[in-house]
Amino acid sequence: MNLSACTSVMVGKKASIDGSTMIARNDDTFLPLTPQRFLVQSAYQNEKRVWKSNQNGFTAELPSSGYRYSMTPNADVAKEGVYAESGFNEKNVAISATESVYGNLDTLAQDPWVENGVAEDSLPSIVLPYIDSARAGVQYLGKLIKKYGSPEGNGVMFSDNDEIWYMEIVTGHHWVAQRIPDDCYVVVANQVAIQQVDFADHDNFMYSDGIREFVEKYQLNPDETGFNFRHIFGTSNEKDRFYNTPRVWFGQRYLTPDLVQEPTSPDMPFLCRANRKIKVSDVEYILSSHYNETKYDPMGKGSEEDKLRFRPISLNRTQNSHVLQIRNDVAPEYSTIMWLSFGVPAFSPYVPFFGNVERTDPTYENTPLEMDDQSAYWMYRKLSMLVESHYSKFIQLDTDFKTSMNQMFNRHVAAVIDEAGQIDQAKMTEFLENKNQELVQVMEKEVHSFMNVLMTKGLTLSKLTYDMDKDL
Repeated sequence: MNLSACTSVMVGKKASIDGSTMIARNDDTFLPLTPQRFLVQSAYQNEKRVWKSNQNGFTAELPSSGYRYSMTPNADVAKEGVYAESGFNEKNVAISATESVYGNLDTLAQDPWVENGVAEDSLPSIVLPYIDSARAGVQYLGKLIKKYGSPEGNGVMFSDNDEIWYMEIVTGHHWVAQRIPDDCYVVVANQVAIQQVDFADHDNFMYSDGIREFVEKYQLNPDETGFNFRHIFGTSNEKDRFYNTPRVWFGQRYLTPDLVQEPTSPDMPFLCRANRKIKVSDVEYILSSHYNETKYDPMGKGSEEDKLRFRPISLNRTQNSHVLQIRNDVAPEYSTIMWLSFGVPAFSPYVPFFGNVERTDPTYENTPLEMDDQSAYWMYRKLSMLVESHYSKFIQLDTDFKTSMNQMFNRHVAAVIDEAGQIDQAKMTEFLENKNQELVQVMEKEVHSFMNVLMTKGLTLSKLTYDMDKDL
């Protein structure tokens, strides 16, 4: 299976500024271009359905009924697989799947991957339509892993308005999930992250059947005491310290600046508390960052060695970046918002979409495999390329543009929520669909206008220029 290499952020409801739960991730593929769509899959009832992956042949009979849910799948399903990735179902449960994680050779030797098991390309589509809570999501997926096994290591985030659960699948059949405390946040980056497991605390931990016996039988615990999941099942190697841990370091450094640690530390905490209440914009900043204001910024002023030392968070191969927010200060009918950035998040804005809808705008539903002038995916990819092409000249313009758009987004969300309070519940879905599409239309004009500004300025920056004496 082709694993992706993502960065994830989770924020508990008491850690956020408005009482929201948030799960967020950069969906980073191994190719610069893997076009994606944003659409809604309809609910169904009393149907016989079978799921079959065209990537690894995984096949499973699905329940006879399923909830409506949103997703951000690949455009080229026939070649690349579905990979639904992220979305809400109609019960206001969210999933972001997956954060690739890697088990160590000792554990995998005893419980190897199952080649045709439940993989990332199938996972959201066979779980999200059938769960009523974040906790139920872990339980449901755990049963699937027990039955079918897993062909790869995956970290899966589930959330509802009350809880966030993070589940790490680390061998063919073994996993642990932990409830994120309400007052905590978490940053994860392609490395097994969960630490001490309390097997007696069923409110905050779930785990695969027989995992303790498995560890004891094969003498896998390197610690004298406790059950540190990261130590037992995870890795700590050179790749981790240059590819993975620096991203966690930067996120924790931003939200908890008093936490002093090195970017290559193997012992960064899983659960953290911020020095302030966390906003959606804070999460977006982390996911759109590239070690900004440090010597490790590849776009910055450090030495060439430092600028290339660590893998940044925002990449040119980030296909979408999302923050799945579930608010507790508004009615459930309009409490879910996906903040979605197509393109490179360092340069592309996060557009808010209310979740209780049956369709998205055609510019998001329809993404061609080759660049066009209509689809949202390609529009934001163009914007990203333009800004990066003359980074030093364009980055302040782009920062100002994103700031202006974010202010508009915040006004838009507040206005929709105010108006939604007066809307009949039977008409709520249509109302939210219309508001989402109105914003898409505004953004089409704003982004194209901004790109015209950049291209006009770019025409003056050509290296094929020569100044002559005006009198000649």
